[in-house]
Amino acid sequence: MNKALIIALSKGRIFKETLPLLAHAGIYPQDDPNSSRKLILDTNHVDIKLLILRASDVPTYVQYGAADAGVAGKDILLEHGGAGLYEPVDLRIARCKLMVAGRVDDDSSPENIVSGRRLRIATKYVNSTRRYYAEKGQQVELIKLYGSMELAPLVGLADRIVDVVDTGNTLKANGLKPLEHIVDISSRLVVNKAAMKMKHRKVKAFVADIMQAVVDGGSKPR
Repeated sequence: MNKALIIALSKGRIFKETLPLLAHAGIYPQDDPNSSRKLILDTNHVDIKLLILRASDVPTYVQYGAADAGVAGKDILLEHGGAGLYEPVDLRIARCKLMVAGRVDDDSSPENIVSGRRLRIATKYVNSTRRYYAEKGQQVELIKLYGSMELAPLVGLADRIVDVVDTGNTLKANGLKPLEHIVDISSRLVVNKAAMKMKHRKVKAFVADIMQAVVDGGSKPR
């Protein structure tokens, strides 16, 4: 696979919304990751392969050269830090927001929520959350969670959460509301810096095709 172009993707929304962009570039997977157990998918090009990973692992595989390029949400990239990566294209897909959320009776004043201690924030986006509050000049206590974030304020584990929000329906269903907007999120094409040199022609052509697909609005998969 050393000579092949390796593209890292994650299952779910990102994969589904990346398919039209790949189709615009003439790339079609031969298997559906939702029904196949394969982690390396063949495409209609013998020299292009797709790696199916956890979303949080995509930047790492690209950074260390196990994949030449990949698609990852900006939330994941901000948390990763972007070392060893180029980020040439905003794909404008899988859009959402990274937000602070709390209980519906939260009056948005930290001083009125806690007394004698730091505001306690539950999140899987520890680095992004720390940066956000540091820029505000506010020290907070961070609790790292990997899922069921909305539960934390309801059972007293945390005062607030930081998580990605799409429609806000999950927050509302659990008695929470968005309080502060941190950053808009969309998925980005990322490229390994070494691959840009070693496979320059192939990688450059792929990036150009995807960039054009974004400009054209993609196309329906065949």
